[in-house]
Amino acid sequence: MARLILSSFVLLAVTQLALALDASPLGNYARVCSQIARIVAPSPVYYPGSPNFQWLSSHWSGSSSQLSACVVEPRSASDVSKILAQHEPHLPGGHTANPGFSSTKGVHISLNSLRSIRYDRFSKTVEFGTGVIWDDVYAALEPYGVSVVGGRNTGVGVGGFTLGGGYSWKTNQLGLTIDTVTAFELVKPNGDVVTVTERSDPKLFFALKGSQNNFGIVTKITLKTFPQGPVWGGMITYVGDEPIAAARAATAKFANGVSDPKASIINSFILSQGTPLVVLQLYYDGPRPPAGIFKDFLDIPAAATDVSTRSYISFVQSVPVNASYGVRGYFEAIPVTKYTPKFLDLVSNTLASTSAEFANTSYLSTSVAIEPFLPTIYSHNTTPSAYPFDRSKVFQPCNLAMSWTNPAEDKIFEQGIKKVRDTLYAGLIEEGQTETRTAPLYSNNAIWDTSFTRIYGSNLPVLKTLKAQVDPSNVMGLAGGFKIPI
Repeated sequence: MARLILSSFVLLAVTQLALALDASPLGNYARVCSQIARIVAPSPVYYPGSPNFQWLSSHWSGSSSQLSACVVEPRSASDVSKILAQHEPHLPGGHTANPGFSSTKGVHISLNSLRSIRYDRFSKTVEFGTGVIWDDVYAALEPYGVSVVGGRNTGVGVGGFTLGGGYSWKTNQLGLTIDTVTAFELVKPNGDVVTVTERSDPKLFFALKGSQNNFGIVTKITLKTFPQGPVWGGMITYVGDEPIAAARAATAKFANGVSDPKASIINSFILSQGTPLVVLQLYYDGPRPPAGIFKDFLDIPAAATDVSTRSYISFVQSVPVNASYGVRGYFEAIPVTKYTPKFLDLVSNTLASTSAEFANTSYLSTSVAIEPFLPTIYSHNTTPSAYPFDRSKVFQPCNLAMSWTNPAEDKIFEQGIKKVRDTLYAGLIEEGQTETRTAPLYSNNAIWDTSFTRIYGSNLPVLKTLKAQVDPSNVMGLAGGFKIPI
């Protein structure tokens, strides 16, 4: 049985939405590669040893990569449709950097060539193919003085980021990325290519906003645009006990005291090969922040700083996340009700203990990204969405990450990241944040064995009904990822 895996390079992606097609259990990969090549010609098919094969099948997280039999690069939604129609009902999907979610030992289908970007001045929207990264979208829109609610770091793919929800530097002002979508071009599991909008198919439009790859393959996305001028911000690095303690205090104060929707931060507490440090990203959606709003951070002695008034794309590209391309790594999501000083102290103390635990391994780092948002971010949405399944209360995203280099140690670090996660959960519950155990979990960060009930929650019944209608053969259910059961 052939099988397809829809994948998206989410947080720190270096390419784009992708698919993979496994050959039959008999392992006749060469036959399937040839068959695909005939179906989609002249779209190219690449094999191991080709530079294009290496690039298109690689992942930001090395632990997500597998050696495929070949990579096919369809150049249109029609090509994708031909593949689905030819191999239906043997198609699945996947997402994020989780092992097996976005790679295959069979035939990998990359959407890299779907790179069109078109800005419509009349409707103030931008339509782009899911082969682009957010940097491409920002660069294309900059001459028009507009931007979108998109990814926060360089190299992030648009597809999986959007379909999972999308937290942006503009989320305090405008909501999640899915709250600004006006249309999806979707290749359904039966091969039909359709444009899905709130008017044309409100149920499917709802489902695509947060359910990842469960309903087919999205090949284009249309977003609202918003005026964009120069912004202020950049990266600051703190090293040493006193600066890090001051950064914890400033982070708690900012998270619980700053209400200006133009202001935002990501503060990553990191243990890197035994050295604790903090990497802070400051953002203000304007050329200068109000006096004092970031003063506590700016007063801390910094090991390095890169904060200035700059273009939006310059700001997004100011943090060199791709410097760690190719290392092995896992992510985990932890929803937080409130970033308290006690919790931030626990983060630092927990990170400090991990170095000794992984002595004599290829351990590189553990990080916890603190991402405070305003309690009003879900109010910007005017139509329902699959994520989050409960908009009555905002849980702050908190992303845990761990990295290493030796493939033989993957299981060690799976256990390690879960141990850190459980320690942080226990601390939140101890201080009364008991809802964190049942809160909506952000699928773009969640580790692979998370229960789908934590992803879809109370939306699951309606999603299951729609899934049975759109994909009665459960084609996408053969995929990796957080699947909606029928």
